Amino acid sequence: MILRNYKKEDSPIIATWLRTEEELYKWSSDRFNKFPLEENDIEENYAPQLEAGRFFPLTAEDEEGNVIGHFIIRYPREDDDSSVRFGFVVVDPKLRGKGYGKEMLLLGVEYVKENLFVKRIDLGVFDNNESAKHCYEAVGFKEYAIRDCELPIGKWKCIDMEMFI
Repeated sequence: MILRNYKKEDSPIIATWLRTEEELYKWSSDRFNKFPLEENDIEENYAPQLEAGRFFPLTAEDEEGNVIGHFIIRYPREDDDSSVRFGFVVVDPKLRGKGYGKEMLLLGVEYVKENLFVKRIDLGVFDNNESAKHCYEAVGFKEYAIRDCELPIGKWKCIDMEMFI
């Protein structure tokens, strides 16, 4: 597996991986609020964020160059360069449960160490997404807070996790 910079051609592929409204919200929280996603919705969401230089969408490819996973890294606060947040973590549904998410995130941690020089990475996962939480724990993230999130499809508990590097 390799990580590369996201390309607009990835948008329609990733959008097809979000097969249900619940999957969309597990993936994006309240950042899209539209189901189903159309093929350019991800690109349109990312374009203005890319201009600021504090947003890094990455795509995972297998050895044959097939897109198999995706996530973003962003600085959550304008005034703080010591911490980044992982988000929008998703793996092709046909490949879930085979370790690709863990491998992708480990590559993401290496990317952060080599390029962003921060001390901390955090992320959020909903408590109804146990497989994702297990994946994040396997990579080394530890829970530090739980909060309620009001989404259009209900109230979910979000577990915030962090890793110091």
